[in-house]
Amino acid sequence: MLEVGALRGGYGRVEVLRGIDLAVRPGEVVALLGSNGAGKTTLNNTLSGLLPVFSGTIRFEDQTLAGASYTAHYTDVVAAGLIHVPEGRRVFPNLSVQENLELGSYRRARASRSRNLERVLHIFPRLKERTAQRAGTLSGGEQQMLAIGRGLMAEPRLLILDEPSLGLSPVAVEELFALIGQLNREGLPILLVEQNVGQSLEIAHRAYVLENGAIVFQGTPAELLANAELKRAYLGL
Repeated sequence: MLEVGALRGGYGRVEVLRGIDLAVRPGEVVALLGSNGAGKTTLNNTLSGLLPVFSGTIRFEDQTLAGASYTAHYTDVVAAGLIHVPEGRRVFPNLSVQENLELGSYRRARASRSRNLERVLHIFPRLKERTAQRAGTLSGGEQQMLAIGRGLMAEPRLLILDEPSLGLSPVAVEELFALIGQLNREGLPILLVEQNVGQSLEIAHRAYVLENGAIVFQGTPAELLANAELKRAYLGL
């Protein structure tokens, strides 16, 4: 579904991504792992059209989102169904839970808003109890539910989750990864960008390890866990 070829990008004149090749196939959870500063969030923001592509290609399903003649723009990315749940949740704190969710369908799936809202509130019953509550008063785990629910309101064809477990309690992390597995079993492909290596590899079909803006490993979780040098050098295991 997603094919990234020789992708280079960064901030201003500073190159962070150095020739990224990456793919997500239909029905997969693909884990993108790496330490702080490896370039994971930069890659997400480049895929989402929030940062410029210096060179390389991004193809999503049958569309070219970045290449020789076209550079990704976030509105086109959203319209295509490549939906990004950003690091840090970034909910609108002074808007209600329902208002935050409805904003998720502003650019895509607006006609299905009521049906999708009902589905999201079924997936997240705690949000259903708090539809009128300001998002800024929710717990961290509830805000992460809201951020994912907002993404689901756009009927994603592929969902990018950027550090979804960051700052959550152990119980909330368990709930979160159970949810990610459930969404994938329902047919949603997911690019999971995480520092929680153990939990990520339990649900991923394939994994990439990013270091200093370059891919240093790609393969199955079993292959990664069998490589003692990679585990020690890049994952701290």
